[in-house]
Amino acid sequence: MLARHTDPIAAIATAPGRGAVGIVRISGKQIAPLVRVLCGKNLKPREASYLPFKDAKGAPIDHGLALYFPGPHSYTGEDVLELQAHGGPVVLQLLLARCLEAAASLGEAGAPVLPGLRLAQPGEFTERAFLNDKIDLAQAEAIADLIDASTEAAARSASRSLSGDFSREIRELRDALVHLRMLVEATLDFPEEEIDFLQKADAYGQLDRLQAQLGLVLARTQQGALLREGIKVVIAGQPNAGKSSLLNALAGAELAIVTPIAGTTRDKVQQTIQIDGVPLHVIDTAGLRDSDDEVERIGIARAWDEIAAADAVLFLHDLSRTTEADYAAADLEIAQTLAERILPSVPVIDLWNKTDLAAPGAQMEPLAPLAGRAGSDQRLSLSARTGAGLDVVRQRLLQVAGWQSAAEGLYIARARHVEALQAVGAHLQEAHDQLNVPGPALDILAEELRLAQQALNSITGEFTSDDLLGVIFSSFCIGK
Repeated sequence: MLARHTDPIAAIATAPGRGAVGIVRISGKQIAPLVRVLCGKNLKPREASYLPFKDAKGAPIDHGLALYFPGPHSYTGEDVLELQAHGGPVVLQLLLARCLEAAASLGEAGAPVLPGLRLAQPGEFTERAFLNDKIDLAQAEAIADLIDASTEAAARSASRSLSGDFSREIRELRDALVHLRMLVEATLDFPEEEIDFLQKADAYGQLDRLQAQLGLVLARTQQGALLREGIKVVIAGQPNAGKSSLLNALAGAELAIVTPIAGTTRDKVQQTIQIDGVPLHVIDTAGLRDSDDEVERIGIARAWDEIAAADAVLFLHDLSRTTEADYAAADLEIAQTLAERILPSVPVIDLWNKTDLAAPGAQMEPLAPLAGRAGSDQRLSLSARTGAGLDVVRQRLLQVAGWQSAAEGLYIARARHVEALQAVGAHLQEAHDQLNVPGPALDILAEELRLAQQALNSITGEFTSDDLLGVIFSSFCIGK
């Protein structure tokens, strides 16, 4: 957790650089004396006042709007002052320095002391909002996701999470889980009772319904995480198969150099593209072959490193050369290495490129080492040069990514949310197994349900380690 979270804090809340308007924000308890010093008068709560912002000698730094939000009716739950000035970097720095100077001088002038006004750390305003129960942790993360959103779909989904849609689903799961725990704990507390609390209260049915509800929430959460995180797609294949042309075609821009010379690409070229609002991080790599060129060999080694870390691989073949024995043998060797180096769960999509140059009836034969692997069940052909077949490739990428649809109502989520819900599912399954054996060990059942609730609570922050909070809020911009 960020240090000294009871100190009053100040920061420039708008993005660095020049702009029409810039904001300096202050948050803390009992900052009314500082408001009077900075503004020269008491401000009416939640009402904009146009006035001069003066330095310590009374000379104006700028003229602008001041807004005062007494706690707890503010973003952070504390007293908040926002000074809206012209958005020049020098003006805002002078205004921020004046805030710090004025706070330090309060005690010297005999006014009430405002201890320790300091510069805010990244995300500290939002951390205050979380600590003061203005938002939960999932909503706090949604604020950062809304700021970082690169597509309309991501922005709308982050807004839904910020409004509490995701948190409400988590609370519904938690409430059902708490009720089930209550029944189990009651049975543990009164073992001498002849009434079977669990059977009478349909604990078995409750657990089944809870698991079904969790499955629905997990599926939506995985979609939300995909919308936020995207997947890493690596284009692999022999030199001159058209990998750089494919990257350029998918990106709609000339990002990679394309020439007929084998080995033109020496290092990876990466671009994030959007398909139906889903980000895909596409990486073009050096052509895979044996080489005596030291620089090219380094590029090929890096290509294999990228392939090993990929979420999906586009294995590109030159359809105009598939009848050449040497070319086919090299493709088969690459396929064998792919099968050995990447996990079976990583899809490898075979793409036959250069349909515009291939002879009629050219064969697109799946390679044996990759048979049965996810993504190898379709034969896709395209021309990266003309664009023929690109739409099919895009839809195939969405399919292997696990994207189902841009359904209205989808909320943004993070990988940690998916992991937490998967942990809940594992504990509920253990509880289910325990409940369905003769003479269930109720203490073990109760413990599994407790652990499931703990995993749920970590999503909204009701049970979250200080280290995790530090990681989450340190990724925010300063002033938010």
